[in-house]
Amino acid sequence: MRLIHLPTFWTVLVDFIAWFIIHIGVAVVLVRIPAERFRPDDWLFKRRGWERDGEIYQRFFRIRKWKEHIPDAAPVLRSLGFPKKRLAGRGDAYFLAFARETCRAEATHWIIMLFAPLFFLWNPLSVGFFMIFYAVAENIPLIMAQRYNRYRLRRVVKGGQTEEGRAVNG
Repeated sequence: MRLIHLPTFWTVLVDFIAWFIIHIGVAVVLVRIPAERFRPDDWLFKRRGWERDGEIYQRFFRIRKWKEHIPDAAPVLRSLGFPKKRLAGRGDAYFLAFARETCRAEATHWIIMLFAPLFFLWNPLSVGFFMIFYAVAENIPLIMAQRYNRYRLRRVVKGGQTEEGRAVNG
């Protein structure tokens, strides 16, 4: 029961363009929010018991095998992004900054998924549900990678505390 009827070609084109704009738009907006606003101990990002200190991601999802193949948007965003592919520094301040950036990336992917229902406006019902499936299938692995990275960062910083006394991961 779509509100906007378009020929198939235009519907597919609008779908691709809409996802591109959503991905880039959300990333550009969130990268402009000060890093201090993304705290690893906040409700969305905090550790969950079921994650078993991040081991759930390796044990059930074999994250180490595929995590390195995930694209990093930092090169696309140039000076706005924080590269997360490889460690580019050492010390507690860097690790805290990295942990905050994993929170920013996680928030970005949660927000991107929230846009999926918009696709019901111009797509048939079945395609609208496919867009929700796509949003979940594309973003959940990226969220898992950010959460896994925070657990790894926490293990690097002794006792989970930085020099500033802030938790790397609540």
